[in-house]
Amino acid sequence: MRADRVFAYGAAAGLIGDLLLGDPRRGHPVAAFGRAAGAVERALWRDHRGWGALHTAVCVGGAVALGAAAEHAVRASRTASVVLTGTATWAVVGGTSLVREARLVGRALEAGDDEAARDRLPHLCGRDPQALDADGI
Repeated sequence: MRADRVFAYGAAAGLIGDLLLGDPRRGHPVAAFGRAAGAVERALWRDHRGWGALHTAVCVGGAVALGAAAEHAVRASRTASVVLTGTATWAVVGGTSLVREARLVGRALEAGDDEAARDRLPHLCGRDPQALDADGI
C-alpha cells in the first residue's frame, strides 16, 4: 500500500467513524488537550509575550511530539498507520457534533427564539453572540 493511500484510507476511516460513532462522551482528546493547555497556562502565565510564546511552544510542541511518537511507533505497519490516521481524524474532526449544534441553533432561529440560538452558538464556534441579531447568528 502506498503512503498516500495509507493517509487517504485512514482519513476516510476517521470520517466514517465520526458519522457512525460521533464524539466520545468522556475523555475526548480535544478536551484533554484543552485541559492540558489550561494547566500549562496556569503554570507559565506571566503578562509578557515571551511567556505566551513559551506556552504556545509547549502546547504545540507537545502535540507534535505525541503525534510524531505515535507515527514512529506504527511506521512498520501500513495497517497500524491506517488505524492511527483514522483514530486521529475521528478524534479531531467533530463533524457530527458540529452538525448537531448547527441544527439546534437553526431550530431555535426557526422558532423565533433568538436567545436560545444565542445560548447555543458558542457550542458551534468561538464567537460571542450577545450583540448578534438573528441574521448575525
